Amino acid sequence: MPPPRARTERSSWRLSKKNNPIGATEKKPERLVPLGETVTTHGIRGWLKLKLYNPKTALALIETVVLKKGEVYSHHLLEASKAHKGHLLIKLEGIDRIDDAEKWVGSILSVTEEALRPLEPGEYYYYEAIGLQVYDTQGRWLGILTRIWSKEGGDLYVVQGNAKEYLIPAVREMIEKIDIPGGKIIVNPPPGLLDL
Repeated sequence: MPPPRARTERSSWRLSKKNNPIGATEKKPERLVPLGETVTTHGIRGWLKLKLYNPKTALALIETVVLKKGEVYSHHLLEASKAHKGHLLIKLEGIDRIDDAEKWVGSILSVTEEALRPLEPGEYYYYEAIGLQVYDTQGRWLGILTRIWSKEGGDLYVVQGNAKEYLIPAVREMIEKIDIPGGKIIVNPPPGLLDL
């Protein structure tokens, strides 16, 4: 039997679904965390292909997702998800045909912050690092972390400086400290990396 909190969230969502059918404009929910973008449909039964911003993201424990397309926000129950050729296929309740799914291609898929699993000490979610100030070990300001680029060889921090963009590998040898509450990251890049 699911915990009472999960039942309450689900029943309140169903109530709002009656008042706000799929595709209707909804007020922006509080504190959404974007997880990826729907890039195409898959098959004829309403599946969507999702490109995750962080390929390690797992949706297994998430019940409700929010799709945003333009200024439209729409809540959906996540019926199923499965990995497929470097993407994630998702099936959302109420989207049962390819025509229904096509409307949501190009949407940003998000979850509420409360839906994320609690983290262990020293861990952080990618969205928490975006916007942090980045400094080298000598205290020189390099820029602002604008995104984390997930590549097969590992993640890259994309740091926008005043006149240049830096790509810094997100590895222990180069990342000295990530201080989420302090709003900064300290990096120790090898000689020449910042000149590329």
